[in-house]
Amino acid sequence: MPDQTAFENAKKKIIGADRQRIGIGTLSEKTVHAILKNYYEPDEDYQEIPIENYVADIYRDGRIIEIQTRQLGKLRSKLAAFLPNYQVTVVYPIPREKWVIWIDEETGALTSKRKSPVKGNPYMAFPELYQIKMFLKDPHLKFRLVLLDMEEYRLLNGWSRDRKRGSSRFDRVPSQLVEEVTIDCLEDYMQFVPYELERAFTSEEFAKAAHISTPLARDVLNILYHVQTVTRVGKKGNQYLYEVLDLS
Repeated sequence: MPDQTAFENAKKKIIGADRQRIGIGTLSEKTVHAILKNYYEPDEDYQEIPIENYVADIYRDGRIIEIQTRQLGKLRSKLAAFLPNYQVTVVYPIPREKWVIWIDEETGALTSKRKSPVKGNPYMAFPELYQIKMFLKDPHLKFRLVLLDMEEYRLLNGWSRDRKRGSSRFDRVPSQLVEEVTIDCLEDYMQFVPYELERAFTSEEFAKAAHISTPLARDVLNILYHVQTVTRVGKKGNQYLYEVLDLS
């Protein structure tokens, strides 16, 4: 279960009077990253620690935590350096519910917030996991998929008439920590297989059971096949048939 008290303390530390006075997103570190870093390690003595010619977000008792808010592929060089000698936990935040607020660059005016129709879930991490697929079987690598409710601030600088399409994301400010999904070992990938899939199934059937899109289901099954949670047992038309591997 998430430690809500620790999360609220991390929020207060980062979104305090000083930060509000300076302005959201104007510091060198974005808000989601800063809050999660202080949630997982409140003591700054263990933050931003030089290791193996890199700087780890958190290092304590031989364990490294890296918070990566997007593009897990950027961690490849760090993982290659860290994993032979250290346990590494990658924290990846996912917006569960999101409210969008637009910023006029010229006036600084903010629009009222509007709720995004897209609702996040842990499966959304799998296209990112694909970027570091070569490390997923390393016993030193662990994950925390963190579902957050948040406000997203975007600049009105896009190419469309309303300047929203193609716009730049300015910052994201978490309001609530909803869930932490833990992957500590390869067996933990089993939690992503819907329990009703007892027999051979296609990616379309997986998508329906998991309540996700078929393209996303293909990404998920690609990873589940790689980590040997499922196996391919044939084809149905042009789709692979999958079965859950018996891990007992």
